[in-house]
Amino acid sequence: MLDPRELYTVHEDVLAGLAGHRPVLVHQLDGFVDAGQAGRLLAAHLIEQLDSEVVAVFDHDQLHDYRSRRPAMIFDTNQWRSYADLQLRLLKMTDEQGEVFLLLSGPEPDVQWERLAAAVIGLVEQLDVRLTVTLHGIPMAVPHSRPITATAHATDPELVQGYRSWIDRVEVPASFTGLLEYRLGQLDRQAMGFAAHVPHYLAQATFPQAALALTQQLSQATGLAIPLESLEEASASNLTDINHEMAQSAEVQELVATLEQQYDAMVADASQQVPSADEIGAEFERFLAERDRTEE
Repeated sequence: MLDPRELYTVHEDVLAGLAGHRPVLVHQLDGFVDAGQAGRLLAAHLIEQLDSEVVAVFDHDQLHDYRSRRPAMIFDTNQWRSYADLQLRLLKMTDEQGEVFLLLSGPEPDVQWERLAAAVIGLVEQLDVRLTVTLHGIPMAVPHSRPITATAHATDPELVQGYRSWIDRVEVPASFTGLLEYRLGQLDRQAMGFAAHVPHYLAQATFPQAALALTQQLSQATGLAIPLESLEEASASNLTDINHEMAQSAEVQELVATLEQQYDAMVADASQQVPSADEIGAEFERFLAERDRTEE
């Protein structure tokens, strides 16, 4: 393997300022399954609401397949006016109570997963990160009119004690964030994540309710103080829009009513797990296929 440290450039002054903090590292990378854009909304919310400084910038030119995922460019009249630079960055964030944590955000790498994982793990060890957390959304057969549930996972079972198990054993396409958590677990590092259950009929839309639920889970798991007001407002507005559209379709009303009955029965029966492994795998495949068609 090529030297992982050559994948990134650090801002030494910011790096030095992290000494002794033992921060949490939150990582959310675009490009894999993120139903309702839950993880992306959460990352954008953190950057918008909290103070941040760049700790490290990764050389994404080594990691991206440009022909697979082409960045946007603007052509105006007779000139190229802009290019959407891809940035994979590690940020130093400060929460509302002055607690320092880290955010790794940007596009998921297309290549060199193991090298990038080694690079991130090297930074985790150098900065004495006490816990890494990943968050995203997955499509589920659940209604939007009920509380958002989430699947919790971790390298140490004690980290997810008290969280209900919603999914049985299942095989799904790999992701870099999944690989990173797996490699951290092999090194006995503390890592965990939450996958918010997004109504499958809203998986391709923006669903801030899931981002809000993930933010609350993040705060509960780490103690970080993250403002919620703007997400709460976006969630309320989005719910009003959804209900308005639903009122115009008897078919959608019937679908939601059925899902509500299933959800209520599932919550009442603590031993019930939903959905099956085959259903999860099929839902992932449908989501990926629909996303690819949209991008084309």
